[in-house]
Amino acid sequence: MPKIDVNEKVFYTLAGRLWDNKEELEEALTCAKAELDSDFQPADSDKSLLPEDRILKIELNDTNRPDLWGTAGCARQLMTHGGGERRVYPFFSSPEKTMPAKYKVKVEKSVQKVRPFLAGFVASGKAISDPMLRDMIQTQEKLAWNFGRKRRTISMGLYRISQIKWPVIYKGADPDSVSFVPLQWETPLTLREILKQHPKGKEYGFIQEHEPLHPLLLDSSGGVLSYPPIINSADLGAVQVGDADLFVELTGTDQPSVTLAASIVACDLADNGFVIEPVEVAYEYETPFGKTCVTPYYFQEPVFCSLSRIEKFLGEKLSAGECLEALSRMGVKAEKALAAERGGGENCEGVKAWPPEYRNDFLHAVDVMEDVMIGRGLGSFKPQRPGDFTVGRLSPITYFSRRVKEILVGLGYQEMIYNYLGSRKDLVEKMRGDGNRIIRISNPMTENYEYVRDSILASLLESESVSSNAVYPHRIFEAGKVACLDEAENYGTSTRQYLGFLYSDKDVNFNILAAQIQTLFYYLSCQFEVEESGDPRFIPGRAASILYKDLGGKTSRIGVFGEIHPELLANWGVTMPCAAAEIDIEALL
Repeated sequence: MPKIDVNEKVFYTLAGRLWDNKEELEEALTCAKAELDSDFQPADSDKSLLPEDRILKIELNDTNRPDLWGTAGCARQLMTHGGGERRVYPFFSSPEKTMPAKYKVKVEKSVQKVRPFLAGFVASGKAISDPMLRDMIQTQEKLAWNFGRKRRTISMGLYRISQIKWPVIYKGADPDSVSFVPLQWETPLTLREILKQHPKGKEYGFIQEHEPLHPLLLDSSGGVLSYPPIINSADLGAVQVGDADLFVELTGTDQPSVTLAASIVACDLADNGFVIEPVEVAYEYETPFGKTCVTPYYFQEPVFCSLSRIEKFLGEKLSAGECLEALSRMGVKAEKALAAERGGGENCEGVKAWPPEYRNDFLHAVDVMEDVMIGRGLGSFKPQRPGDFTVGRLSPITYFSRRVKEILVGLGYQEMIYNYLGSRKDLVEKMRGDGNRIIRISNPMTENYEYVRDSILASLLESESVSSNAVYPHRIFEAGKVACLDEAENYGTSTRQYLGFLYSDKDVNFNILAAQIQTLFYYLSCQFEVEESGDPRFIPGRAASILYKDLGGKTSRIGVFGEIHPELLANWGVTMPCAAAEIDIEALL
């Protein structure tokens, strides 16, 4: 979890109050899901030191609120929760309103496939103090390391605008033909040499070293500002205590994340007394926010939460007014509304909430409910004793899955257990899929675990691809969860228990697998029918869909089996013919 060091005087000033002891401060920090670091000792905040020299160490217990990873953001949350007025930031553009911008950044097409997105703003009207500069560097590192996945998706740079010739140019450059003097260096280095010789280049070179073009930020006179996401230049990119009128830019590979990070930093500096001036970012290509975007930019969507959901989750009936008051203490703008929650359903009474400019964590109505709970205060809810005596037991689907597993083991199969997350390459591209129903994680730590699997077959083929030295035949299976997008569900996704099994041998064919499907359903005492399947994962004419009629008389397609398509085998490097099946066993209950 992120840990931050905050200057006590700055923190208390921004929060609008003082805390006399550690216990009171820890109680206040609960609204930010934070606490004083367990390694923090009272001596670290020795009262014999001047307030501006004391340091508080705070640990954040949640990773979906990057706005709290700095002094200003954490203090802002404590201030609003304590009854302070919700901050207003008038410098934001939005799809409905574009703020005028006298500063401009031109993004050339050459950077589109390298590091395509940029957001920025100018902060002026105040000289930077030492505590403020330390906090800005800390926020920069926390956002880039945690939220930006070690600078891969987000990086940040600070520059003195007095030395910049506008407009600024963001482009792709040949790493062997461009050179400049990087920070903490005395002689010019090419971009390639920076990756090999400079400490930051060695640390973050993995991001760019294999690209034919590398991103470069220059002013209109050709002066280098920085080599994102590696290092700033030693002249235009060197910010020191006492500097004022700063240009702040963030680059990355995901535009919403880059834009949100810029919004967080802009709000933090505004809270510290800076005047924020927007910057127009003009692209030579289309982006999710258009070819021209004036940042800071508010792109977040409002979320509706019904009062009935709030009552169900919190165990106490709250009025719309009480919910609005609680949300206000979290810095959230909200209003009473009559609408349906995401995922459909009937219109009902509730609250419609707009995330603050520095937040984008409202993914579902439950997130609004959570803010209502925290805003009202956890201590305001009366504790209740459990009213029912319950005994833990396995669920029906778990019992049924065990029966299925026993049958597969009896047929000579070996059980496997796989990760539920994978890459798009494995789950979609290698499987000849279109990806129209697969679930993508919004902020994954690595692209290898970026998607939730919608099928077990990819996992089985991955095992087969590394098992060519094992004695044939190979028979493997797994009974586990898969998930896919489903607009009919309240959460927009559906999670089901599936069975997948694969048979690999030189003589394997459709008929062998059909006999095993028949055996499986016989021992499960279930009837089924088949029809020809056009599933692209299987050989045309050598695959069948499994049809099952439930107790209500409704017939549905619950599975597929057949001979794996040669293209899939080639994609996975499998040299032996394979036949496989996949069944929604939850539908058989």
